[in-house]
Amino acid sequence: MNKKVAIIGTVGLPSKYGGFETLTEYLTKHLNQDFDMTVYCSSKSYSEQLESYNNAKLEYISLNANGVESIPYDIISIFKALRYADTLLILGVSGCIVLPFVKLISKKKIVVNIDGLEWKRAKWNKYAKWFLKFSEKIAVKTADIVVTDNKVIQEYVSSEYGEKSELIAYGADHVKQLPIEKETLTTYPFLEETYAFTVCRIEPENNIHMIVEAMSLQSKYPLVLVGNWNASAYGTELREKYIAAKHIHLLDPIYDQTILDQLRSNCKIYLHGHSAGGTNPSLVEAMALGLPVIAYGVNYNRETTNNRALYFLNSKELLDIINNIDTDKLSVISENMKTLVEQKYTWNIISKQYSNII
Repeated sequence: MNKKVAIIGTVGLPSKYGGFETLTEYLTKHLNQDFDMTVYCSSKSYSEQLESYNNAKLEYISLNANGVESIPYDIISIFKALRYADTLLILGVSGCIVLPFVKLISKKKIVVNIDGLEWKRAKWNKYAKWFLKFSEKIAVKTADIVVTDNKVIQEYVSSEYGEKSELIAYGADHVKQLPIEKETLTTYPFLEETYAFTVCRIEPENNIHMIVEAMSLQSKYPLVLVGNWNASAYGTELREKYIAAKHIHLLDPIYDQTILDQLRSNCKIYLHGHSAGGTNPSLVEAMALGLPVIAYGVNYNRETTNNRALYFLNSKELLDIINNIDTDKLSVISENMKTLVEQKYTWNIISKQYSNII
């Protein structure tokens, strides 16, 4: 009889939100013959509620999976899962505040992927940061197995809490290399030129200001940057500042994955400004497409790219790289990124690692 596994902490399936959802998509795809899987989903995010997906049962909770509601959302999912599951795979630490109580009443196995250092993110106020750090501590001290997705996070868990964690990264071989279609070119005519590309949330910790400033001071590569500009004062002010620059294209979110993949997979350079988190899904996906990566030089990004990309820490360094880089160097980085993904970041490898710990 197969072990029963509950996956907790995502928006749900089918995947349409972010990294944890994509992880859940491929775990259910690869492991549904080995385990009886149930995935908890937010009914607020799905107008059509399926009973199952990838042979995994779907259970709906009528709360949002993100923001403050993520705490009761995860806690309710945990208590529902305790009724039947042998193993609870919890993605993120929002609901982990209840784990000491869970351990008092249940012998079920708890696996927690703590994600990046969520409490460090600039978007949280001091109370939210305190709560997330406290939840992280409880998760690490209480879970049977802690999963970290980056060696730097693994070392942090060891030095901060004196605990071991299993290092399991993130798959990226699901992304598709697509040619730019005529219709897309009609909408975005600037794609006919060679261009640099970024897609991310418009937040200070993603160093968008640094990227846009550097790219506005050069004329070698137009910049195409897709993100949620209207979500904060930071985004609206930045967009206003650079709206007149003809070679800077600051686009609203694109929800059609096919169009987004066309834009991303045909860029000459991929710029990655993230400074928080562990292994960023958008970075390994760019690597899987063989895009030459220029990343913010924080230790997580260096670890993910095995120090084989190019790195900047301010606008001037990025500008110098852009002005001096040649096609041969870009080709070498491109090949290195592809090779790394084949060695470390395929869903087959990642799924086997999760299967082993379950």
